[in-house]
Amino acid sequence: MTKAEFIELIQETGEYENKADAQKAVKAFTSAITAALVKKETVSLVGFGTFSTVEVAEKSGKVPGTDKTYTKAAHTAPKFKIGKTLKDAVAS
Repeated sequence: MTKAEFIELIQETGEYENKADAQKAVKAFTSAITAALVKKETVSLVGFGTFSTVEVAEKSGKVPGTDKTYTKAAHTAPKFKIGKTLKDAVAS
């Protein structure tokens, strides 16, 4: 599903009058989640899931087929843990 298709789905599901309002809702949601994760806060939506961050350690590796090696710096990565209600809905 593309972003445009998702916005149309939000418009139908949320009963928004037009796509512009649905697009504002999607943008507000993604911006709010992003802002919280930048602050390293956890966003928990009961039944849906939890957005959080995780610290990833520095990693070294070898490029397949060559003798070259690389080092990936330590960083903070976003993480999503699915909620039980969503998990059950998708499974059925």
